[in-house]
Amino acid sequence: MTERSHQLFRHPISLAYWKLAVSEFKHAKILAVTGILLALRIAIKPLSIPIPFSQDLYFSFDFVVNSVASMIAGPFVSLFAGAISDTVGAILFPKGPYFFPYIFQEMASSLIFALFYYRANLSSLRVMIGRFFVSMICNIGLGALIGYYYYQWRGFSLAMFWARQAIGVVKNLALFPLEALVLLLLFGALLPVTNKMELTFTRRTKFEIRKKEVILLVVLTIAAVAAIGLYILVYPWLKQATAG
Repeated sequence: MTERSHQLFRHPISLAYWKLAVSEFKHAKILAVTGILLALRIAIKPLSIPIPFSQDLYFSFDFVVNSVASMIAGPFVSLFAGAISDTVGAILFPKGPYFFPYIFQEMASSLIFALFYYRANLSSLRVMIGRFFVSMICNIGLGALIGYYYYQWRGFSLAMFWARQAIGVVKNLALFPLEALVLLLLFGALLPVTNKMELTFTRRTKFEIRKKEVILLVVLTIAAVAAIGLYILVYPWLKQATAG
């Protein structure tokens, strides 16, 4: 069995980084752990916690498992895991007609998590930024692009599309501070274990949230509260538009 390198990288712009990521396919332990996390990721897809006083806003957990698997397995293995997660999840827990392009949204989220977390000496700011980019690029950006063609395919009105996008933007803005905090707590608890198992090799296993991270979380939390408040005010119109 090939021994895994302990090498860390400041960023993924390195040929050695990508060679190491490809080599993860050779390690049975990584593939086995990824498989277990993939099964868990699929199993918890239908699970969510409603946000109090905010209709149609829910906190889901699949991003948590996705981030851990991407941190351990790297971008290439995670891309395959994302594709399998979307396909099997759509079969087991359908939320409407299957629309293939959504597979790219789930694959992209796995890739971005890996680019920020895989083989990195993680910091609290890096964990938060990784989650932010997944929310902005995958959930809002790709979600809007793919959603536009999905709504055309289903024959829905543009008014319904834009109303649903408004809901999605508010949801991602509102939940980001909570999701970032959950990842910080989770990684702080898991990294000592995953390092001992040689699944990760980060030198930092405890995250100290410094003043600038506290300020960032406070600002984002205020923005989240404002977004939820605005959403509650316009919810009746959004509900009417999306029902058409």
